[in-house]
Amino acid sequence: MKSRRSMTRGANRRWPQGGAVAIEFAILVIPLLVLLTGATEYGRALYYYNGLTKAVRDAVRLLSTQTPTDPGYAALVNDATCTAVFGNTGCTGEPLAPGLTTAMVSVCDPAACPGTHALQPTGTGVVNLVTVTLGAAAPYSFTSMAPFMPAIFGVPSFNFAPISVTMRQML
Repeated sequence: MKSRRSMTRGANRRWPQGGAVAIEFAILVIPLLVLLTGATEYGRALYYYNGLTKAVRDAVRLLSTQTPTDPGYAALVNDATCTAVFGNTGCTGEPLAPGLTTAMVSVCDPAACPGTHALQPTGTGVVNLVTVTLGAAAPYSFTSMAPFMPAIFGVPSFNFAPISVTMRQML
């Protein structure tokens, strides 16, 4: 029969596991950080896209309240452009997205696009249309904040597709 002392001595002879756990953690933490950062940057891109879509919608809604023949319509087009870029009619504050400018906004109304937006037939008569487009002339380019993302994926930035909203304009 073995003594108690010999049984416990054999049970304590194991390979050290502390170093293996640290190495496994080091191997897994890098891909997990890349995935986490990628998901965060994707969420940030969606946040900016959603904000720009809402701003363009607000701008076209502002222009749908008047016609190009109304007095002060030219100032209203400027206000709509400011709304699409800054979120307010005064062009004050920071743009809704970094690098966004008023040159990226175009307005197509019955005066600017008479063939496609003036007196369009509907089932109940005719309507004028107004369209505000962000990114038709110069697309908005989203740039990643994570410095290592371009090195991993090879793309430091990408362009959003043009954001365009059309509404019926008052006659």
